[in-house]
Amino acid sequence: MKLIKSFSVDHTRIVPGIFLSREDRVGTDMVTTYDIRLKKPNREPVIDTAAMHSLEHIIATCLRNDPAWKDEIIYWGPMGCLTGFYLILKGNRSPREIYDLILNAFKAVADAETVPGATPVNCGNYLMHNLDMAKWYAAEFAAYLEANKENPLIFEYPESERLITDDGQAFYDS
Repeated sequence: MKLIKSFSVDHTRIVPGIFLSREDRVGTDMVTTYDIRLKKPNREPVIDTAAMHSLEHIIATCLRNDPAWKDEIIYWGPMGCLTGFYLILKGNRSPREIYDLILNAFKAVADAETVPGATPVNCGNYLMHNLDMAKWYAAEFAAYLEANKENPLIFEYPESERLITDDGQAFYDS
């Protein structure tokens, strides 16, 4: 079975940033998945679950209400490893082209007074939220993006190098 692209990224070298994860054609339209990575995998603590949940609610609401982008947003949700989020957009823009969208969304978390949709009617786990920690993680990531805007490492996946067997197959050690 072919390894999917996100598992071909060298997680020992990836840094926080905005990465193009995959591009797919759906009918005649292009749909692009972005990896919005807040933490270095396996090297720093992951995002607290309740804060991750709050970030999901706040940023999804922010993105889907952005006048310039709301019709392009398909999905915003957390990675299972709790090191970041996936954003799926219509079209195929480069990570640099969505930099301001992502930066502004994370900066907007600072203004949140409540977590949108954090009620028993609207959320499957409405008690698992932490607005204060969500604000902390969002501020940390926004400051990081601003400090590294010119750093190409925050926009380009580090690909893992794989050995090729004699019969031309890629070797995966785990």
